[in-house]
Amino acid sequence: MHPSLPEYLEPLGVTLHYRPDLKAAEVPAALAAHPYDGLVVRSKLRVTRELLAHGPHLRYVCRAGAGVDNIDEAALAKAGVTLLNAPEGNRDAVGEYAVGLLLALFRNIARADQEVRNGQWRREANRGEEIGGKIIGLLGYGHMGRAFARRLQAFGCTVLAHDHDPAIEPDYHATLVSLAELQERAEVLSLHIPYSAANHHFVNENFLAGFRNPLWLLNTARGEVLDHAAVVQRLQTGQLRGAALDVLENEKLGTLTPEQQNRFEHLRTAPNVVLSPHIGGWSFQSYERINKVLAEKLGVFLGGVRR
Repeated sequence: MHPSLPEYLEPLGVTLHYRPDLKAAEVPAALAAHPYDGLVVRSKLRVTRELLAHGPHLRYVCRAGAGVDNIDEAALAKAGVTLLNAPEGNRDAVGEYAVGLLLALFRNIARADQEVRNGQWRREANRGEEIGGKIIGLLGYGHMGRAFARRLQAFGCTVLAHDHDPAIEPDYHATLVSLAELQERAEVLSLHIPYSAANHHFVNENFLAGFRNPLWLLNTARGEVLDHAAVVQRLQTGQLRGAALDVLENEKLGTLTPEQQNRFEHLRTAPNVVLSPHIGGWSFQSYERINKVLAEKLGVFLGGVRR
C-alpha cells in the first residue's frame, strides 16, 4: 500500500496493523489472533469463505483497487461482511493509458522505437492511422470505460459503448448501443468489463466473428475475459488488425502451459501487437488516490454502522 494509508485512516479512529510481510498462508492465523473489524487487501490475496472463518469479527473488506475477482463476494454477503473497493482511484490512470495503447498501436510507436535503436530508419513501413474519424467501441461502460471515453472526445472520433447493466446511464462522451450495433459499427474494440466466472472468455471466437469490420483490439481489463487462442487465430488471418494487451491470460510468465507459451510466443513476436505488464492503473498518483477513495468510503461505512 502507499505509505499514506495511516494518515487517511487515523481520522476515522481506525487502528491499523500494517503487515505487507504476511504470506497468504499466514493470514488466517493473523486474523484469528485479533478481533479485527476490517481487512485491507490488494489483488494477490484470495478472500474466500475459508479465510473469512478465521475472522469472525470482520465487518468489512477493503480492496485497494478496482477489480474484485480475488474476492468471493457471495461468501462475504453470507457472512455479513461489506466489500469496499476503489475504482475511482485508478480510473484516470487507466483512461490515459488506454489512449497511450491506442496511439502506440495506430502509430507503430513501440516497433518504430525498436527499429531506430537497431539502426533502421523505416518511415513508410511505419506509416500509421489517426484516431480522428474512427468508431471506437467500448465493451463495458463503468468507471474505466467512461474515463477512456472522456479522453477520446478530444480526438474527433465516434465512441460507442455497450454495457449489460441496464442501470448504466449515458453521458456526453459516448453513445450507449446494443451489442449488435457495437459489432456492426466498431473499428476498435476496447475491453472494460470485470472478470467473473460469467465473463470468462466472454470475448471469444464467436464474439469476435460478430464484428463486421476488421478490428483493432485493446484490453486493459482482465486477461481472462479474452480468449487468447481466438486473438492469435484472428491476428494470423488478418481479421484482427492489431492488439494492445496490458493484461494476459496468465501473467506469471514463468508458469505458462505449453499452449499458453505458444500463444504468448506469437503475441511477443507479432509486429502489430503491443504488450505491457498490467500497468494501466498503476501510476504514482493512483497509488495514493486509492487510499484516499477507500478512506472516504470506509468513513461513510463506519458512520453508518455507528448510527
